[in-house]
Amino acid sequence: MAGVGDQLEIKFRLNDGSDIGPKTFPAATSIATLKESILAQWPREKENGPRTVKDVKLISAGKILENNRTLNDCRSPLYDIPGSVTTMHVVIQPPTLEKVESVLNMSVKNCCGCYYMLKARLLKH
Repeated sequence: MAGVGDQLEIKFRLNDGSDIGPKTFPAATSIATLKESILAQWPREKENGPRTVKDVKLISAGKILENNRTLNDCRSPLYDIPGSVTTMHVVIQPPTLEKVESVLNMSVKNCCGCYYMLKARLLKH
């Protein structure tokens, strides 16, 4: 039987300072499952939300959490404070250059030189 210590209350801090949660998860929950929960609860009014689990990075106690690990694996002493809520930071990865290029290839590549100027500008960032 799972005890109270086997449950962790977590809120997810988004880049604009708003939160998703808090919500209680078993310590055996995988990081990938946490990310799926974030996807399901992502506020609809926010632009540029994640589309897949791969778009989401979770950071806790200064460490990026790996999908194949569990909350218990990533536990820090801060998790063991009774009645506390752990805050994990959510970072959304921007689209990769390949994704941007595929959109550009379909839309402006054959139009003019603006494709190459835009590509150069994207590569700088």
